[in-house]
Amino acid sequence: MPTLVSHPDEVKIISRRFGQGATDIDKYVELDGYKAVQTAIEKGVDWIISEMKASGLRGRGGAGFPTGLKWSFVPKQSVKPKYVLVNGDESEPGTCKDHVIFLHDPHAVIEGTMIAGLAIGAKMGFIYLRGEYRYLLKIMEKAVADAYAKGFLGKNIFGSGIDFDVVTQTGAGAYEVGEESALMESLEGKRGVPRIKPPFPAVVGLYGGPTVINNAETIASVPHILLMGGEAYAKVGSERNGGTRLFGISGHVEKPGVYELPMGYSLRKAIYEVGGGVRGGKKLKAVVPGGSSTPVLKADEIDVGLDFDQLGKAGTMLGSGGIVVLDETVSMVEFALRTIQFYQHESCGWCIPCREGTDWLKKSIGRINAGGGEMKDIDNIQYLAENMMGRTFCPLGDAAAMPILGFVKKFRNEFEDYVNGKQSLYQISAAHEPALV
Repeated sequence: MPTLVSHPDEVKIISRRFGQGATDIDKYVELDGYKAVQTAIEKGVDWIISEMKASGLRGRGGAGFPTGLKWSFVPKQSVKPKYVLVNGDESEPGTCKDHVIFLHDPHAVIEGTMIAGLAIGAKMGFIYLRGEYRYLLKIMEKAVADAYAKGFLGKNIFGSGIDFDVVTQTGAGAYEVGEESALMESLEGKRGVPRIKPPFPAVVGLYGGPTVINNAETIASVPHILLMGGEAYAKVGSERNGGTRLFGISGHVEKPGVYELPMGYSLRKAIYEVGGGVRGGKKLKAVVPGGSSTPVLKADEIDVGLDFDQLGKAGTMLGSGGIVVLDETVSMVEFALRTIQFYQHESCGWCIPCREGTDWLKKSIGRINAGGGEMKDIDNIQYLAENMMGRTFCPLGDAAAMPILGFVKKFRNEFEDYVNGKQSLYQISAAHEPALV
């Protein structure tokens, strides 16, 4: 089990049970586990939705949509069964927050799924884990089995007359199924490609029934919110960005790890205080603030708060909360190449702009990285990326294009140096392990 890290600035809400043996159901109950769902049963749907809206909780998967509002969109009446789908397909490079939740507090995911089910009138929830998380699947399967054994899942939960079942499932290692409609296709046993929207999942989702799809961190936050109260949770974070979130700080920092910080926390402090500063005393060059799909920030742009709105105004995104720190030795051309290689490999090939665009971006950046590029290649890279944006069924095309645009616009001088035969200034592959894997 990985060593848990900590910092005095952390506000432990989601992570308060980490390291306390909460994978054991009796220990989880001892630590106030399954109290929130019993309270939710007593107080009813309107109270749940009201508290969730008051909390300011926004989707932790990256989209940042208000959770309470999302749940309220599900029709109250439906001829088809309703479902809750937990997206634990955590495949964004630089991100490992859901991993620690499944590892240390799996029952929080189950309890949050149950509460979401109560809120929308569903009787079944699915917890979908990343394909490479096979060892975490064993933890989740045991937690689900223990909850059934206690009578917390199944028929007549907590003597309420309500039935609720939970099923676990893993993917097969495809990044694409992190997109909600591709996730539903995969869960139904089909190829994991995106669906055309509308209809949206809240109306026509899994197996054709109304479906709420939330990220694992979002769902795991729900029981804590109901126990402490929505307004109290909201006050922990920044305006319109309630609560805390798990930030993965990695790359060239002295103290990499997953830390729970209030929404709106300073990016500069996250790097230099929580993360211990740039490794080896080197200078900061750039930061990827929210996983590999988020546009890069230069060293002089880090005086910004870590929430959806502040990072949006700074021209980037909070994304999945994966903060990747890059020191002065990093070649941004090489970093851009490795980024686009990932997205080109993971594209499902369904949309032409994504399938062809990622391939041409890889070829163009690869040519520059190899020393055979021309100045027109730099303009073509920007042109390609700009014309991928907003033209695909799912966000993977945007996820590939946005970081590349950031690299070219903010570090064009490096691309030009490579074209001019000066790539030796940035050749660092043999000297450093990857900052982003």
